[in-house]
Amino acid sequence: MSSSKPTQLTPFGYALAGALGGCFSTAVVYPLDIVKTRIQAATVDKDNKKKLGIISILMGILKEEGIAGYYRGFAATMINTFSMQYAYFLFYSFVRTNYIKRLSARLPASSKTPALSTAAELTMGAIAGALAQIFTIPVAVIATRQQIGRSLDRPRKLRPASPLSASVEGNGNAKDVEKAEGKEDEYDDSFFGIASEIIEEEGVGGLWLGIKPGLVLTVNPAITYGVYERAKGVLLLAQEKATGATSRHAKLSPWTTFFIGALSKTLATVVTYPYIMAKVRIQARSADIEEAVVEHQPLPPKHAYHHAHSKHVGALDILARVWRKRGFLGWYQGMGAQITKAVISQALLFMSKDQFEHWALAIMVLFWKLRQPKL
Repeated sequence: MSSSKPTQLTPFGYALAGALGGCFSTAVVYPLDIVKTRIQAATVDKDNKKKLGIISILMGILKEEGIAGYYRGFAATMINTFSMQYAYFLFYSFVRTNYIKRLSARLPASSKTPALSTAAELTMGAIAGALAQIFTIPVAVIATRQQIGRSLDRPRKLRPASPLSASVEGNGNAKDVEKAEGKEDEYDDSFFGIASEIIEEEGVGGLWLGIKPGLVLTVNPAITYGVYERAKGVLLLAQEKATGATSRHAKLSPWTTFFIGALSKTLATVVTYPYIMAKVRIQARSADIEEAVVEHQPLPPKHAYHHAHSKHVGALDILARVWRKRGFLGWYQGMGAQITKAVISQALLFMSKDQFEHWALAIMVLFWKLRQPKL
């Protein structure tokens, strides 16, 4: 017997709506995503700070890589965004729905379910974020490597030296030696190419680089959605009192939703940004390269890079090193690009959330119709 026609979204439906909205908002600001990742991963001194501006990096990408450079790793990022958002909204909907059901079961049948506390919203968001991180972080690692490419101290693999290199090596002519060694190996920056490189160098566990700071950063969406739901509830309550509308019919305007979304994401980003920066450096391995170069100064960068694979610098070690070199402001390197990208993306997500929920319901209805037996 066929199931009844869906008239409202299930947790799976809310997850689909959130995932579609997340992909849309991320796609709109994707070039900024490239910029913020490269700034965060860069381990440079004060003399090179001027090269890390949003405009300078955008112009540099256009000059060196063309328009396509603005969308490096786009497919992997979309997969990561969809899977992360879907998993987050799915777990969040399940956790929130079950919590409300249990809360309602303790109250008299005629009483109204009280609004959830900020602590409850944050806790449920953190649980959902942690579960989503565990399942989706491998794609995030690959996407980060693709976005950075070889722009940040990543050495080129050279083909084996030809017999000619032995005859010119003693002459001290660097150009002749480089020519004799042959051309650089072609860098495979495809999704599976990066995945193979990570597994070859790190093992399968390398796909979960940054999982520890990633779990800490589950407080970011928790803060975002906790603040958003709290602010939304306060404004809806004020609207009900002002207009006399019931909570079922009261709705916020798109611009009000945009403002609340931007404010909540900004607050969450400022609070968690040092760990965001540390996580990117771990996944990009730029912190490992810097550590190896510092410890083995005589080694050329290529050897330092391979030496770095034997261990990984932790998030707290990265933050301590940045503090020693650049002070407190070093923890917020690239925060302007991060906030610009995150705020616009999150605000677009919140603004389009209702529309994507309608589309998700339409998709559910379509699948329901396709599953019905033909008469």
